[in-house]
Amino acid sequence: MINDILDYFQNKKWYRDRIEHIEVIPARHARYTISKVELPTPLQEYLKNHKIKLYTHQYESLKHIRNQENVIITTPTASGKTLSFTLPVLENLANNKDNTALYIYPTKALANDQLKSILEIDSECGLNIHPAKYDGDTPQSKRPEIKEKSRLVITNPYELHLILPWHKQWKRFFENIKYIIIDEAHQYRGVFGSNMAFLIRRLKRICKHYGSDPQFIISTATLANPMEFGEKLTGMDFKIVNDNGSPSGKKYFIFFNPYAVESKNPSIHNDTLRLFKTFLKRDLQTICFEISRKMAEVVALRAKNELKNDKSGISNKITAYRAGYTVEERKRIEDQLKEGKIKGIVTTNALELGIDIGSLDSVIISGYPGTLISTWQQAGRAGRSNQESLITLLAFHNPLDQYFMKHPEQFFSKSHEHAIIDLNNQEILRGHLKCAAYELPIKYDETDSFGFDDQGIVFDEISEMETNNVLKYRNDQWAYQQKSYDDNPNFKVNLSDVMSEPFMVFNGNTFLEEMSQKQAFREAHEDAVLIHNGDTYIVRQLDISNRHVYVKKEDLNYYTQTHKEVDVKILKEEYNKKIANVKLSYGNLNVTEKYDRFNIIKFSKITASKKLNLPPLNFKTNGFWFTIPYEIKESLEVYLSGEEKFMDAYRGCLQGVENVMLAVTPFHVMCDYYDLGGVTKNMHEDTMNSTIFIYDGFEGGVGLSKKAYKLFNNIIKMAYELVRDCDCESGCPACIYSSQQQSDDKYLNKEGTLMILESLNKILNN
Repeated sequence: MINDILDYFQNKKWYRDRIEHIEVIPARHARYTISKVELPTPLQEYLKNHKIKLYTHQYESLKHIRNQENVIITTPTASGKTLSFTLPVLENLANNKDNTALYIYPTKALANDQLKSILEIDSECGLNIHPAKYDGDTPQSKRPEIKEKSRLVITNPYELHLILPWHKQWKRFFENIKYIIIDEAHQYRGVFGSNMAFLIRRLKRICKHYGSDPQFIISTATLANPMEFGEKLTGMDFKIVNDNGSPSGKKYFIFFNPYAVESKNPSIHNDTLRLFKTFLKRDLQTICFEISRKMAEVVALRAKNELKNDKSGISNKITAYRAGYTVEERKRIEDQLKEGKIKGIVTTNALELGIDIGSLDSVIISGYPGTLISTWQQAGRAGRSNQESLITLLAFHNPLDQYFMKHPEQFFSKSHEHAIIDLNNQEILRGHLKCAAYELPIKYDETDSFGFDDQGIVFDEISEMETNNVLKYRNDQWAYQQKSYDDNPNFKVNLSDVMSEPFMVFNGNTFLEEMSQKQAFREAHEDAVLIHNGDTYIVRQLDISNRHVYVKKEDLNYYTQTHKEVDVKILKEEYNKKIANVKLSYGNLNVTEKYDRFNIIKFSKITASKKLNLPPLNFKTNGFWFTIPYEIKESLEVYLSGEEKFMDAYRGCLQGVENVMLAVTPFHVMCDYYDLGGVTKNMHEDTMNSTIFIYDGFEGGVGLSKKAYKLFNNIIKMAYELVRDCDCESGCPACIYSSQQQSDDKYLNKEGTLMILESLNKILNN
């Protein structure tokens, strides 16, 4: 069936011209353990009745967990990671009638899915573990019983964050806790990951208070730095299980580029729709990952409408799936997909994680998801153990997507990204110290448990909060000073952001969403067009003092885009290195971002530009910077001799370098575009030279630019290859234009940018 599709593509010019590469990934045979697996009789019978034999990595996990070692299981999607940790957990709980286990999932949907499978095992085996999910959806009437009775509780970080102050109600559970399982742990990176790391340390304090010392089991997609990641996340040492024994069918991975040929109106969304219909008509059960909830709905609806007249009735077997659907809706869709009743589903990354939907024939990934981990997670939805499958990655007209189209070998040979957790952000630390002191007074000898590299900083923060009457020191410990009955610091710490107090968006009296201050300035200034759940709203007021945004729903055919000016001052240089005449430094920066105007864009054209009157955003962060050797500037001066204003043209060349670096850095450091910022200066007052800065876009930084500093040579090499191999003449969104689309690109010069990158690459990588 797959070969028929590939032949069809080769015989049709429209498809053939847009296929940049086909990678054949060989089938992988199952490797089962040859050791005798001795389990409690009910679990032994369960495996026998369900014809389950343990893969080698599942047995290796079982051995390490039995040996009371902390374990990181890092194998691909659909490799049976869940059984790897659930089997030894259930074995222990079956043999020890008081022991408990806590499962932490990043989403409620995953928690629901996991609960269902554990309930089935508990019921069939008669283990009397009473598994339960405890989150914001748990009815009040069921909560006391869960606290009193359940020995396996499934929750999410946000709920755990709110549970910890009420630990006395969970005394039985924490006294007997044997295991803490953190599944889909690769989701905990950047700001979220750093918050999660402090949350785990608070959880460990509670466990220690009740006399328990649980084992940690981490399950994650493949990472470049699993050991470092696990240690940062929990403060514990781990054994790694990464030798995957599960089978996989042969996969054909297509790189499909809508922009490979000249076309009047190239569109990744139209091409996605065409491929989706092609696969469905050839009886391939297909999942299509879209970048937004709106596009998931649009593609599903158009596919249904355009296939209405197909005699197979395929139109009635297509659906969308996204966040916002009810639990019942999502569960019904998941079950129908697993049973084969649904042939085509269009979704956001909501189905990227380990929800059990069976294994499909075909996956379409409409636009590179931002990380290799996400790409392979989505690709892993296709292919049963012996079944051939098809994966199609479509490229957007942006630098990273187009780079992969021209360099597939980089995609398929590159190890997965580094997941960054930084415990040295004082803003994040401060919030969690307040929460910890509220949960249990902090003792003098507990400060090292917060993982901060410099323990003196922890004392400094505690001392400052004591001076400001936030903490009270008595009986050799610091307790949180409540200002009122409902003064709970846990409500003020946002796990997904450094800034504790978000901006709240309202349509009339209806609450829509919350966002960070930077996002509000970028997307919710007055007269901005805000898109929420596929609907467009015009921003009527941005109330900065009360942190409220007021919008009105309107049907609009344009969107808005802010422009910012950035100033940066070097506070402290922590590291530096010199390679020939290139000086590269890393350290502390003071960044001032001023959103000074916004463009109104209609049909991809700027129709108007308006001024903004917003206060500057000022924050201290970390970043790296490098100076441009004088000889490079000199050669550019000769090349640009025809330009009337050399310094403007020169800055345009430097701006191109910054834009490309910001575009490719997420490939090396797992982050989103907006997690980083950059600025270019023809002559910076602190370096007295032409300088490019790349910095963490958060107060205090979260370690992203520090990792990028270490990988600087690789980033420059990739940036050079990207611009060199782009087919455009003078620059385009696929190479030197800003990925963040917030800088002034009017002086950009592709040839000048390429000259700088080529020179830097020769210096650094030859």
